[in-house]
Amino acid sequence: MQASTCGSVRENLVFGVKVQQQRKVLGFGQVRRNLCMTERTTSSLGGLKLTMGANLGRHGIGLDGISMTSLKPRSVRAQASDGDIENLVPPKPQVKSSGTVLPYVGVACLGAILFGYHLGVVNGALEYLSKDLGIAENVAIKGWVVSTLLAGATVGSFTGGSLADKFGRTRTFQLDAIPLTIGAFLCATAQSVEQMIIGRLLAGIGIGISSAIVPLYISEISPTEIRGALGSVNQLFICLGILGALVAGLPLSANPLWWRTMFGIAIVPSVLLALGMAVSPESPRWLVQQGKTSQAEKAIKTLYGKERVTEVMHDLTSTSPGSAEPEAGWFDLFSSRYWKVVSVGAALFLFQQLAGINAVVYYSTSVFRSAGITSDVAASALVGAANVFGTAVASSLMDRQGRKSLLLISFGGMAASMLLLALSFTWSVLAPYSGTFAVAGTVLYVLSFSLGAGPVPALLLPEIFASRIRAKAVSLSLGMHWISNFVIGLYFLSFVTKFGISSVYLGFSAVCLLAVLYIAGNVVETKGRSLEDIERALSVPT
Repeated sequence: MQASTCGSVRENLVFGVKVQQQRKVLGFGQVRRNLCMTERTTSSLGGLKLTMGANLGRHGIGLDGISMTSLKPRSVRAQASDGDIENLVPPKPQVKSSGTVLPYVGVACLGAILFGYHLGVVNGALEYLSKDLGIAENVAIKGWVVSTLLAGATVGSFTGGSLADKFGRTRTFQLDAIPLTIGAFLCATAQSVEQMIIGRLLAGIGIGISSAIVPLYISEISPTEIRGALGSVNQLFICLGILGALVAGLPLSANPLWWRTMFGIAIVPSVLLALGMAVSPESPRWLVQQGKTSQAEKAIKTLYGKERVTEVMHDLTSTSPGSAEPEAGWFDLFSSRYWKVVSVGAALFLFQQLAGINAVVYYSTSVFRSAGITSDVAASALVGAANVFGTAVASSLMDRQGRKSLLLISFGGMAASMLLLALSFTWSVLAPYSGTFAVAGTVLYVLSFSLGAGPVPALLLPEIFASRIRAKAVSLSLGMHWISNFVIGLYFLSFVTKFGISSVYLGFSAVCLLAVLYIAGNVVETKGRSLEDIERALSVPT
């Protein structure tokens, strides 16, 4: 969830199985003009994705918003017309903080690293573990080894929100470390394919939970002025996790049993995640919602410094009546009160999936070979480098350029890149340069994706979802992400066989253009606003 930080790996060429992570995103449906608004917030989350070897895949999350222009406060109510949320309330002057959130964001990002690592580790290891476990000639079983992770991630993403609401964010991280650690251990010591599949299933549950709670926790503890930059770090660490899995596989050619060490490496960050969260502050927003005021003040002092305790507590306790309500149930997400904003998160996930990131990663190796780059590792490294570079740039621009503009630039660039890829395969005039154009189109597409479609959705979702539904709405959005990722990966090859890769690429380009139109009309800008300001601005009366 995405939710939004490189995220998924398509690990079996025959099955086209690929995972994708999420970052965060959020959105709304359109709100009619002159709609009187009470005080409530919406937020959402998402993710990103990257693939390696023959198949690198990336995770992204979609976002949707309410068309709100020139929102202006009016006594206790706010009226929506044609403007962005920025016009609602002037930004509050920020008091210098003596606290720090960076160490705790770093601890949470261990979950993002594990997300990326588990997605990528099987790419290099599959050939060698298949020989050891006696499944080298059984393509179907190898497909199960790959896809079981996706099934587990789907379960985990739906579970993460409920756990985070019941036990809190930090305790959920500690619980998440259990399947992550056991799953990695079972994979590393597997003596049978059954043990390997169980290990992959547990690891999948673990990364599914991580995909939901990492962006959720980061958004809830980050100061408003740098929330965008810190939120996009989630995707960056997912990308680094995937690249780490690629690097971990380098000794395989010299030591065929190294695949066990590759899986075992994941135990270390899993244990560190549990230990780190034992000393990390709980989300003040969750504590206030649970009525634990004194603990919330202590967490705020740790994160922002004692001089901001009064200010932050005032924001948290005066947001709206909704903040004092109990956590929403799953069916509440489909009520008229919340459905518009929840549907936006799901829509953006679908846009990100249907925009073609899986296809570009899937064909990246063959595209690079057409240009004379025969090394799979080199191809993966080039795509990975473009992804990491784009994500780093997005992180620096998130709080200056804004979420919405980065999404528009991203999907616009992806549309142009897809068109270039389609033409490089079919236009005879470009035949002498087809390899060069194909490589350029692939790199530009991944770069464009990492600028917005990858990191922004995972960041936006927790921002626009109201505190009462935040955890479950993020989980629902990321669950839809994992499901759509699995389905698209399953049927992608059939579409390519029936219509040809160029026609499929043109279809992806059209989807990207539709995404631009949708975002322009429905996504609200959230930069520079606290989660409480956003909640009040986007509140829909019951």
